Amino acid sequence: MSDFTLRKHSVKIAGHATSITLEDIFWQQLDRMADEQGMTINQLLADIDNGRMAEKKPVNLSSAIRVTILQYLLDTDLYFETDQ
Repeated sequence: MSDFTLRKHSVKIAGHATSITLEDIFWQQLDRMADEQGMTINQLLADIDNGRMAEKKPVNLSSAIRVTILQYLLDTDLYFETDQ
């Protein structure tokens, strides 16, 4: 399995069936985030979806997921720091 492989995932968000296309590495991180927060992936996706829809110009859901994951990693210091 390559981190760059795009896969389509069937999910339910707020009771609505939809599909999301994400690279494997983002789906794996999404699963970890949901687990760490004691949520299902569908619950976490609903939170992300609600956040993006609150924006004046909502982005697509896959983009919102990637940005949320990056923000989470930055906020939890789980990113690679380099000397400046």
